[in-house]
Amino acid sequence: MGVSRRSFLQFAAASLIPAPLFAQSMGPRIVSLDYGLASTLLSLGLPPVGISDRADWDRWVVEPPMPKSVVDIGSSFEVNFEILVTLKPDIILTTPYLDELLPKLQSVAKVVRLEIFAPGIGPILTAAIAATRNLAVELGRENEAEQFLARADVFFAQCRSRLVGKNLPPVALVNFMDARHARIYSTPGLFHNVLERIGVRNAWTRESNYWGFETIGIEDLSKITDPDARLIAFDPVPPDVLPKLAQSPLWNGLAFARPGHLSILPPALMFGMVNEAMRFASLLTDLLEKEA
Repeated sequence: MGVSRRSFLQFAAASLIPAPLFAQSMGPRIVSLDYGLASTLLSLGLPPVGISDRADWDRWVVEPPMPKSVVDIGSSFEVNFEILVTLKPDIILTTPYLDELLPKLQSVAKVVRLEIFAPGIGPILTAAIAATRNLAVELGRENEAEQFLARADVFFAQCRSRLVGKNLPPVALVNFMDARHARIYSTPGLFHNVLERIGVRNAWTRESNYWGFETIGIEDLSKITDPDARLIAFDPVPPDVLPKLAQSPLWNGLAFARPGHLSILPPALMFGMVNEAMRFASLLTDLLEKEA
């Protein structure tokens, strides 16, 4: 399922990344080891010179598009330090998740460490907004950050207004790991925060870990008792999952096995920040508005 023309135009109108910002700025040379921070750089008008896992950006992040000039420095845990040094960064962006790399990174350039996903940090979207402002202060882009966050607020309000007054079902959000297990999203996670912003109820009411998810067995979906609840899964779905579920007595005993109770959305990054929250809001609003 693609993003509708209407949603795409609204997304563009929110000006996530004005076209001129794709040109390499005269600002600092920045390398990001985190997708959310990298996408935020784009919205601040400072495209990075390098990021980790560049090859998978179009698979997991999709929007905003990463300029082709940005260099892949390897995976987050296996940074190619030869490439990193060659890029001559002024700043390397990282998160607590990669603290074991700090000594080596600090030998290359100034390291800016920002917390988005961390124990006790609370709602992830709130933390992502705070991290956006902290990053902007570090880079002297406070005005750009406030403009970006204001556009995000407008976009969430537009999504909410499109859905208000409609008979919306509660939704359970999952990534299928295999035919027996799924990752399900709830508070305090980014996806759950988006549901709150656009006025959609989360059918999975149990609190998750600080990343915003927990891993469950397919049988645990029976704990969702609302007969109107919808199950929404994200691509990529492993190719054998849906055929195996169709033959599973356990799955076929669940309400979600009924026609119209399972939908598949394109990828949206739950380990992201404000841009990723907006992409998810756009995809979900399109789906619910179409099917309301």
